[in-house]
Amino acid sequence: QVQLVESGGGSVQAGGSLRLSCAASGYTINSASMGWFRQAPGKEREGVAAIYIRGGTYYAASVKGRFTISQDNAKNTLYLQMNSLKPEDTAMYYCAAGQPVSPAYVLLPGNYPYWGQGTQVTVSS
Repeated sequence: QVQLVESGGGSVQAGGSLRLSCAASGYTINSASMGWFRQAPGKEREGVAAIYIRGGTYYAASVKGRFTISQDNAKNTLYLQMNSLKPEDTAMYYCAAGQPVSPAYVLLPGNYPYWGQGTQVTVSS
């Protein structure tokens, strides 16, 4: 049974930092593409960052230069380092595992069948 468990969310002021973690079980993260997604109230879920199974990291334009995705295969854990946080980064953050057929699809939620329960990030101005 695949299980993805996010942690590390919280409340911070604008300009602050948070590091999200996603611990995987029943699934080896280096056998899949892994992504971070977020969903704010009243908005669609959007891709934030992803690591493609065949290499390469990909970011949404809104977070590029501020967020860094990484993974520790020995710990089977995915991370998202978030710096210079802005109020518009406020959302529920989810990690996901899947097999997008190309890098063009790594930030599209529909390409990921496995999801965590999410961790809330709130950034105040």
